[in-house]
Amino acid sequence: MTTKIAFIGLGVMGFPMAGHLAQAGHQVSVWNRSPAKAQQWAQAYPGTAAESIAQAVAGAAVVMTCVGADPDLIGVYEGPQGIIANAPEGCILVDHTTASAGVAERLAGVAREKGQAFIDAPVSGGQQGAENGQLTIMCGGDTQAYNAAKPMLDCYARAVNLMGPVGAGQRTKMVNQIAIAGLVQGLSEAIHFAENAGLDVSKVIDVISKGAAQSWQMENRSATMIEGEFEHGFAVDWMRKDLAICLEEARRNHSSLPVTALVDQFYGDVQAMGGRRWDTSALIQRLRTH
Repeated sequence: MTTKIAFIGLGVMGFPMAGHLAQAGHQVSVWNRSPAKAQQWAQAYPGTAAESIAQAVAGAAVVMTCVGADPDLIGVYEGPQGIIANAPEGCILVDHTTASAGVAERLAGVAREKGQAFIDAPVSGGQQGAENGQLTIMCGGDTQAYNAAKPMLDCYARAVNLMGPVGAGQRTKMVNQIAIAGLVQGLSEAIHFAENAGLDVSKVIDVISKGAAQSWQMENRSATMIEGEFEHGFAVDWMRKDLAICLEEARRNHSSLPVTALVDQFYGDVQAMGGRRWDTSALIQRLRTH
């Protein structure tokens, strides 16, 4: 069944996600802050590049967004030129940005006044997951709107779950990032220790990955960590943005996150080393230079 969809934001994630929707037969119109990227997408996939947000969302049943952070979301959703003012009544708004739960709740309230439904739907799986259509999507919103949007989300996901009301998706993503921060630091320290102990590090990883130490990070990042290759994956700058959101929410709900706060500082050290765009697994470089 063909659905008219607008997709706003064509970064490393949004570009292939919108592509999966078009390849599934949906009628997709895209908009990006840099028009050249939208034109590039329209040349790669069956769909159209809109000249404005208003043009992209006109008549859409579903609007998807994947932008940078809270201010970017407010910029594309609110105001006379934004999504909410120009999308039709009854439209379902699905945001894939990793942002604060507060901004999701704010936008849901504004959308509700226009007869629209809002779902916060951050993703996990990175650029590779977006390109392969294997993302994990954690959603917050109304059950009816979620059920209506899920067939579209299935176009680029291996798992989609409704976690609760608006904001629950973002809070679940925070849990994900908190867990990853500790895992990557632990893996970095393990590899660093193995190197200094004079062990065959690749052989060590092969052995321990068959036991309780196994993780996605170990399976997918240990080889490049050993080789010192970090020009790929999820950037340190993005992780720091996400951890700032986690730590702010922790202050709000009185959670103690000492390891997360420490790893966030370590990522600051990596940024100071020139690794702002390195993959998050670059935490090991900090150990190698100290």
